[in-house]
Amino acid sequence: MPAFDLPPRELARYRAELEEPADFDEFWQSTLKEAGQTDPLVSVRPVPNGLRLTESWDVTFRGFAGDPVRAWYSRPAGVREPLPAVVEYAGYGRGRGLPHERLTWVNAGYAHLLMDNRGQGDQYGCGGDTPDPHATAPGGPGPAARGLLAPQDHHHRRLITDAVRAVSAVRALPGVDAGRTVAVGNSQGGGLALAVAGLVPDLAAVLVTAPFLCGIRRALDLTDAAPYGEITAYLSVHRGAEEAAYRTLAYLEGISFARRAQAAAHFGVGLRDTVCPPSGAYAAFNRYGELGGSHDTPTHDTPPRKEIHAYPYNGHEGGDAVHVRRQLDWLPSVLGAAPEPV
Repeated sequence: MPAFDLPPRELARYRAELEEPADFDEFWQSTLKEAGQTDPLVSVRPVPNGLRLTESWDVTFRGFAGDPVRAWYSRPAGVREPLPAVVEYAGYGRGRGLPHERLTWVNAGYAHLLMDNRGQGDQYGCGGDTPDPHATAPGGPGPAARGLLAPQDHHHRRLITDAVRAVSAVRALPGVDAGRTVAVGNSQGGGLALAVAGLVPDLAAVLVTAPFLCGIRRALDLTDAAPYGEITAYLSVHRGAEEAAYRTLAYLEGISFARRAQAAAHFGVGLRDTVCPPSGAYAAFNRYGELGGSHDTPTHDTPPRKEIHAYPYNGHEGGDAVHVRRQLDWLPSVLGAAPEPV
């Protein structure tokens, strides 16, 4: 696929114009306050995984509206001291799969929580285990368009809330250094990680690649690929619903979350990405940390540490394993080295 977004020089300084709702902070504060009224953990059950060097647990925690959300918690076998924790969010249409599928962060010496995507898991991978009991509001069949006409009804309001609660859950687990918690994700997972960075002020670091829900209005003009294509398909049938849809999507805009983030950040983007156009990732990166917190009053005198890696000839896969290696090399410089097995 040829390059189709802005030229690299323009991307490097692109910041995007935002139509941010005046009550953006109030909306998310009230949402998270309601979700945080109960302890996050429901159950933590050890499970066999067929691996000698990794231990795994089946975790259930309370997400949006107290709904049970499933996750896999894994850590290096034989390590007893508290470890920094990586909370990973899966891509669009994917569930948590099986506990032996994602071992990179465990093998690197971190505790690892992989959150299930509520109401997803049926498009690829090995499935999911978390239903979405609230998916009845008007909208399209795909998660990107579920509840599209009102921000309080949208699927990603619930999913972002789950993502924030996943951080609370991993911090409540034994053997976790709560002060060194990291959010990681690619595509939809990257959008969730970025939202968490904007909503959890004491997050240590965030690793974001090819993020969904960044520069949403521009993405809808540039691509018909799913997930954005699910939104345009809905609007092509429900003519006249654009204003309500755009108002809803403004509360999910990743650039707005990025503005409020304080954690050290590592971004990756493929410049030929027609699924999540690169201008959205660059706008989130360029405006990352500009507010220094969850309100319009900065809490830091110095901006957060951040860097971005672009892959000019790659699409939605970005730098793939090459980029993961860059993440592995970068994260210890922020957190310090993880303990060695004993």
